[in-house]
Amino acid sequence: MPLLALTGGIASGKSTIAALLAGRGAVVVDADAIVREVQAPGSPVLSAIAREFGDDVLTAEGALDRPALGARVFGHPDRLAVLNALVHPAVREESQRRFDEAFARDPAAVVVYDVPLLAEARAGDAWDLVIVAHAPAETRVRRLIEGRGLSEADARARVGSQASDEDRLALADVVIDTSTTMDATRSQVDDLWARISPAD
Repeated sequence: MPLLALTGGIASGKSTIAALLAGRGAVVVDADAIVREVQAPGSPVLSAIAREFGDDVLTAEGALDRPALGARVFGHPDRLAVLNALVHPAVREESQRRFDEAFARDPAAVVVYDVPLLAEARAGDAWDLVIVAHAPAETRVRRLIEGRGLSEADARARVGSQASDEDRLALADVVIDTSTTMDATRSQVDDLWARISPAD
């Protein structure tokens, strides 16, 4: 019943690896999806965010205005830390509930926590294996420009705002290099799956 953490910087190919592992039978728990759920309209977390950052971080419908909130915290580490203190405990609780549920359904399951902010928020947790999706920063900047339409300045700011490659790689038990071809990435995932999947 391995519990794996899968992390990587923005545009590192982490979501691709998660999808490949899911296709091989892993149960993938998506931290970003949990964040959206715990910040849903009417949630205690969203109410706390509005109290801390002001009602103008909410839309007219009462949902979180992510760009407005992002403008308050992006480039302001102290404010980002306040936001994380409001959000991370709820995410931790819900992710643990999902891990427990997956293992209750199938004690032999391979559970993968797809978590962008592992180095920032959960590096010390008891993972059986930490997998890092890795591509050089310049490659990720190019992907953001070509694939997501960001300006070069915005792309560099996004990459620069995250944990460093060195910090992430220091946590890694397995590094999957996504900088070359999809076939090469798939082959590395196959090798990983052979290592972690339950014996038939």
